[in-house]
Amino acid sequence: MTEIPKEEMLLKCPSTCAGCGSLLALRYILKAAGKDTVLVIPACCNSVIQGVYPYMLHTVPVYNIAFAAAAACASGMSEAFRAVGKKTNVIVYAGDGGTADIGIQALSGALERGEDFLYICYDNEAYGNTGMQRSGATPLGAITTTTPNGKTVNKKDLDRIIEAHNLPYQATACASYPADIYNKVKKALSIPGPKFIHILAPCPPGWRTPSEKTVEIGKMAVKSGIWVLWEKEYDKFTISAPSRAAMKKPSPVADYLKAQGRFRKVDDATAAKIQAQVDKNLKKIAAEAAYSEENA
Repeated sequence: MTEIPKEEMLLKCPSTCAGCGSLLALRYILKAAGKDTVLVIPACCNSVIQGVYPYMLHTVPVYNIAFAAAAACASGMSEAFRAVGKKTNVIVYAGDGGTADIGIQALSGALERGEDFLYICYDNEAYGNTGMQRSGATPLGAITTTTPNGKTVNKKDLDRIIEAHNLPYQATACASYPADIYNKVKKALSIPGPKFIHILAPCPPGWRTPSEKTVEIGKMAVKSGIWVLWEKEYDKFTISAPSRAAMKKPSPVADYLKAQGRFRKVDDATAAKIQAQVDKNLKKIAAEAAYSEENA
């Protein structure tokens, strides 16, 4: 990790929950983006942890916007910067609720138009800022305040929805792998047009895990194959190194589920269903990577 700048773009003592995965990810996103960056943040955890001006967490400008309007705001902002010859990085940093659910219409429109900005969804798999209600990104079996017996339907496949827009660059990442985040953000910002990165951000209070276990839980997700790290640059699909290693012999999904209190009501049948879904998805991803390599 020696290539990652030592300068911090976030100030000390944020008002996040202890062990916040989304803030850990943002730390390395901003290291990659640098000072000539503007963050667009819709309603989400990160819209409240930034503090009150002038005592702000971020050292770059932040534009807070309504839940549904982040991609629309970023579109106009990017067009304005480009019109006056500025290359300022415009980055949306939004939760899964504001991306997969409430904000998806503005996001789809911006991607279809080919707007020049980076959209990053930090996915803690629920509406974290308002008490952990289920979102479209909440996985099967997870307990939330609105699914007290566990969610009965699958997580929305956000990445396949985004992939249908044929972006110049798209990737997944995880807060537990900062170097991977840093490299993917650097690459994304070097490519003109719309870019999308989907980051798994473990949430200790929402996932019912110890605050010191955030990195471990994220790595368990990757090692089990329930979260796969990959990137797609135009038509070139590549599985990232941590997931390539994990896919040779994935750890049992049951171990990942048992490590989190939100899955405490998952029975053996549901656990087996989740494992089967993960196995199927890993085969699909491996086939896509092989096809991409063969046709490079």
